[in-house]
Amino acid sequence: MSYVEAYLKDAAAILGRLDVATIQKIVDLLVALRARHGRLFFLGVGGSAGNASHAVNDFRKIAGIEAYTPTDNVSELTARVNDDGWASVFVRWLEVSRLGDRDMVFVFSVGGGDLERNVSPNLVEALRYARDKGATICGVVGRDGGYTAKVADACLIVPTVNPATVTSHTESIQPIVWHLLVSHPALQASPMKWESISRSLSP
Repeated sequence: MSYVEAYLKDAAAILGRLDVATIQKIVDLLVALRARHGRLFFLGVGGSAGNASHAVNDFRKIAGIEAYTPTDNVSELTARVNDDGWASVFVRWLEVSRLGDRDMVFVFSVGGGDLERNVSPNLVEALRYARDKGATICGVVGRDGGYTAKVADACLIVPTVNPATVTSHTESIQPIVWHLLVSHPALQASPMKWESISRSLSP
């Protein structure tokens, strides 16, 4: 089997093993968030930061939920890293945003945060703060879910099928999941462009 065939086979296996009940719980929590006019804050680093930015667009435009991510503001992000350090960058941003119990923090991460291994300590500190403030916590993470899985109200763990591709598969599954969320009938508030064009062209 070629690498391409094996990679796609593993991706299909991962999709088949995703926990449907957890995804539905995330849907329900997002529906409740919108109903109480709460805000949605996405946190991620590396490739997951790019995913967070894309998700902000989709949740605002398609689901009608007020959404933000700190990594969209590179000036503030780098200023905080430079002046205060990496570990506190997200928690300080959430403090200024006045995170409260109406809001949700949504994590995209491969490891989910692990202080003992000094992996994504900024996620851990932000989630500790979110818990203290009574905010809802959700996540789509890989491996064993790390700290995110321990404290989240709903956390989808992307199953590890091949340890050699855990990062690429986890960061690839995250967009599939959030696109599922924003297109879910319970959450989609606005039509998507190409689907609406297709419907208008149908006889």
